[in-house]
Amino acid sequence: MELTGAQALIKALEHQGTEVIFGLPGGAILPVYDPIIDSSIRHILVRHEQGAGHMAEGYALATGRPGVAMVTSGPGATNIVTPLANAYMDSTPLVVVTGQVATGSIGTDAFQECDITGVTSGITKHNWLVTDAKDLPRIVAEAFHVATTGRPGPVLIDVPKDVSQSMMEWYWPEGTDDLDLPGYHPPVGVDEAAIAEAISMLLAAERPLLYVGGGVIQGGASADLRALAERLNLPVVTTLMARGAFPDSHAQHLGMPGMHGTYTAVTALQRADLVVSLGARFDDRVTGKVDGFAPLAKIIHVDIDRAEHGKVRHPDLAIVADCKVAVAALASAAGSATPSDLSAWWSELRGYQARYPLTYEPHDGHGLLKPQQVVETLRDLSPAGTIVASGVGQHQMWASQFWNFEEPRTWINSGGAGTMGFAVPSAIGAKVGRPDRTVWAIDGDGCFQMTAQELVTARAEGIPVKIAILNNAYLGMVRQWQEMFYDERYSEVYLSPDLPNYVMWAEAMGCVGIRVDDQRDVEAAIEQANAIDDRPVVIDFRTDASEKVFPMVPAGLSNDAIMVHPSQEQR
Repeated sequence: MELTGAQALIKALEHQGTEVIFGLPGGAILPVYDPIIDSSIRHILVRHEQGAGHMAEGYALATGRPGVAMVTSGPGATNIVTPLANAYMDSTPLVVVTGQVATGSIGTDAFQECDITGVTSGITKHNWLVTDAKDLPRIVAEAFHVATTGRPGPVLIDVPKDVSQSMMEWYWPEGTDDLDLPGYHPPVGVDEAAIAEAISMLLAAERPLLYVGGGVIQGGASADLRALAERLNLPVVTTLMARGAFPDSHAQHLGMPGMHGTYTAVTALQRADLVVSLGARFDDRVTGKVDGFAPLAKIIHVDIDRAEHGKVRHPDLAIVADCKVAVAALASAAGSATPSDLSAWWSELRGYQARYPLTYEPHDGHGLLKPQQVVETLRDLSPAGTIVASGVGQHQMWASQFWNFEEPRTWINSGGAGTMGFAVPSAIGAKVGRPDRTVWAIDGDGCFQMTAQELVTARAEGIPVKIAILNNAYLGMVRQWQEMFYDERYSEVYLSPDLPNYVMWAEAMGCVGIRVDDQRDVEAAIEQANAIDDRPVVIDFRTDASEKVFPMVPAGLSNDAIMVHPSQEQR
């Protein structure tokens, strides 16, 4: 069967089970858009290419399947660089297709030419510049294989216009043997001797701790994690990227570690004599000053990416394996072990929990809303299994602290890159992937203004996401740092509470807009939003700019310097 390169590309995406493409057409990619009309794949027309990438990320994070985005050359391609960088940092599987000028024009500074494979070489697992239409089916198969195996991540396929217009004879690679990926051999299986050694170290430890990262969610290892933790009565901390990997309601869960983690989680890492890192990469936001991190602990590091071992903290035992395989093996081996007596360790941890719970000063009935209280009310009034997306900043931390995550893939956020503007488009992508779930985006007024135009996409495509703006009229996290560390010199952080008018903006985009100034109206507004399921809803919650995120480990200091809420300082 003879097809154009464009037809072959779309047919190849269909063979990979692609349900939806988030994209925006333009000249160089135009030939590929024609066969979409006849395809089973749903296309969602975004209002900016960055939105396409973040939607694909939200879809991938909510479903576990790779997100697919397609944009044109030049500025179309460069506009999706931020989502690629974001996905690369957070190990999110994406397949991005970009248009390119005709092969004969490459290198001539042709209209909308950009060396996007060069630009993205450091922020993709791999990328391809297609020079022959007959290679397209194989390259698409390779792209999905690379994006979803080993440590997941983004890939990019750059398709010149003449290649998409050329003719080729259709075929489909039968298996990985037909792929051209020399040197790409993701780890399979696990070293059983290393598993046995890890169990021995766990049983010998007096203060062990499971430090759980996003790799547990990516690997689908949550059930095995719970079995392991329960069998050996181990305390668990879940990083920002692992919220939901272990239920927040579980008695063995200590919360989130890191710069704005719970006091108990942060201190447990500092006091542990054995830290078992499962799919976590010892990010600087977790470790604080590296040479002061977990100073008493031996380290077991489980990660599928060999490059992560020893990158930040030297492990006493390195296990190169997919978290699903490794954690399942650990849980199985623990099944025949006699758990150690950890009563003294648990007594110490329970003491921290009792003295330093997450806290804030509740609303007294006057003045602006407490953002933490808004998050808690959203949590309490939303149905079980609600997916929460966030932007980056104070609202992200409050959402991660005060929402209760009971299952994986219900927390969608930008971790490593810290990308403002992530919430709205990623929430849209998550809702597309999980239309059965309620999806709330908890956003800040600064983040919202970066990508809010994608609510037009949501309205036009019938995607009823819900947006809660914690509107404090500031770039809140920057303001917090300036107040605490720059003598209250508030340089370029004020945004204005009323410019824009968020209700009018939402209504102009075809959404329902609600404004809440009074604490007594918070519940009613949320219940109204939850009852609307035929269009997006935006609630402008007017919150107090003086509220800060606590606990907090100041940048560059050891985790031992953790600052608690002022009300807890004398405890």
